[in-house]
Amino acid sequence: MAPGISNEKKTEDEQSSKETFIHLCNPHLEKMEEDILYHFALGTGTHDFPALFGDVKFVCVGGSPSRMKAFITYIAEELGLGSPGYEYPNICAGTDRYAMYKVGPVLSVSHGMGIPSISIMLHELIKLLHHAKCSNVTIIRIGTSGGIGLEPGSVVITRQSVDATFKPQFEQVILGKTVIRSTDLDEQLAKELMQCSKEINQFNTVIGNTMCTLDFYEGQGRLDGAICLYTEEEKLRYLKEAYDSGVRNIEMESSVFAAMCNLSGVKAAVVCVTLLNRLKGDQISSSHEVLVEYQQRPQRLVGYFIKKCLGKV
Repeated sequence: MAPGISNEKKTEDEQSSKETFIHLCNPHLEKMEEDILYHFALGTGTHDFPALFGDVKFVCVGGSPSRMKAFITYIAEELGLGSPGYEYPNICAGTDRYAMYKVGPVLSVSHGMGIPSISIMLHELIKLLHHAKCSNVTIIRIGTSGGIGLEPGSVVITRQSVDATFKPQFEQVILGKTVIRSTDLDEQLAKELMQCSKEINQFNTVIGNTMCTLDFYEGQGRLDGAICLYTEEEKLRYLKEAYDSGVRNIEMESSVFAAMCNLSGVKAAVVCVTLLNRLKGDQISSSHEVLVEYQQRPQRLVGYFIKKCLGKV
């Protein structure tokens, strides 16, 4: 169904053959009279989710609220849906946890930093898309990362998210038991994004594994944290092992993102720019202007992909 076109009644066979809906792995939700998405300041009893979000086909998420506001402004202009200088309202203005913006079929949401923060956001985002009866949704995380063996400014499209031992899995303790979930991402979507990068031909882009850690400093082998009880030689040996295993960048959200999108039947991708080569140092030393341009690269790539999907290229 084309974005922006209202839902028409179809038979179940027609819907199943043409549309893919969000799958909720929680039978308890069916018993609830109202679902309050607390961290979004939204609820099914007070908001008409299908009317507000039913036409969403693309969801882009990233750590920073200001970056996601910038993205919605950018994509609105790219799709010819925005007016110069227009201030897009924050749909989640009733809370200071996350920010959410929408234009046409595109939703832009911030997720904060680290696995716990993005996990909370994703639980409520996935439920929002379900309550809105959205179909054929693609979710893409756009963000920044530390590169391994890549020049700063390179963009990495994630093949698999791996943990700090290079295993493609997300481990979580639930009811006192360790649960392990797959972190594979949509292979075809990654290839489509790579093709888009070749078409725009503006910056180096690779497909590789992304290591997701629980920490920015020791968890990523940095030497510049408040605590560091390993040597520079040990750090470099670890990062080279990561590179040899296929890891090309490091961040702190991709594993739970991939795991939750897999369980919900959502096509997903991670597209992050590298701000430095961790084999050459730990601190980000590029100028503010250079970093701003780097951070725009995932936006430009994903923006082009969305335009191409909508037939606007």
